[in-house]
Amino acid sequence: MAGSKRRWLKWLGLSVLAVVLLVVAAVVVANEPRPVGMAGAEADALARRIEQTIDLAAWQRTGAVRFAFGGRNEHLWDRERRLHRVRWDDVEVLRAFDTGRGVATRGGQPVHGEQLAELLDAAYAHWANDSFWLNPLAKMFDEGVSRALVKLDDGTQGLLISYSSGGVTPGDAYLWVLGDDGLPAYWKMWVSILPVGGAKSTWEAWEKLPTGARVSTLHRTFGTTLKVSPVEAAATLAELEPGADPFAALQ
Repeated sequence: MAGSKRRWLKWLGLSVLAVVLLVVAAVVVANEPRPVGMAGAEADALARRIEQTIDLAAWQRTGAVRFAFGGRNEHLWDRERRLHRVRWDDVEVLRAFDTGRGVATRGGQPVHGEQLAELLDAAYAHWANDSFWLNPLAKMFDEGVSRALVKLDDGTQGLLISYSSGGVTPGDAYLWVLGDDGLPAYWKMWVSILPVGGAKSTWEAWEKLPTGARVSTLHRTFGTTLKVSPVEAAATLAELEPGADPFAALQ
């Protein structure tokens, strides 16, 4: 019986090792080196054409946005006053971008002290990630962002956007590949949170917001589907959410 148990444990150990080696091999095979592009006027011109396709001017006139991310985080973003509300689970956080200050409740009860600080940090992290998936194309000329042309296998050109600062993961880079309509069809990612370089995510289900701006609301990555939907927008917060000011508690 003892010998049988030892053989079973040995077989289990070898099986686990085999799975680990297969996973490592898959990562190595799938991993792509980060491309080296050519910066300059042509790269900037392509970025400007993309901005026109998504109507960046209309996005800049969009004073308020409400959207859900991944079916778990619900955001209300007052872009005019730089205020933000996010809800997840039984938590609600109101936060001011300019000061970093805010208020929070859990289960309808106010949260204070260290717990409040943790929720404010979590709220910012949710916003930084989720709003980036909502419209990263509005940030291609931000400070700390570089643009470069990359020649693709089919002879067309992609746009490599690299971030040296900003957000919660500076140093990340994304290679945008456009469809025939000029809208991004997918990007490849070189980001610190993923073990594989060049992971692909689609940009689908483009919607035109009431303000005229265009955003993608569906992404497919690693066989999973990520929805940034529904998305609602207006020129002002009062148009988007009439009635009492949802940020009154920050005054």
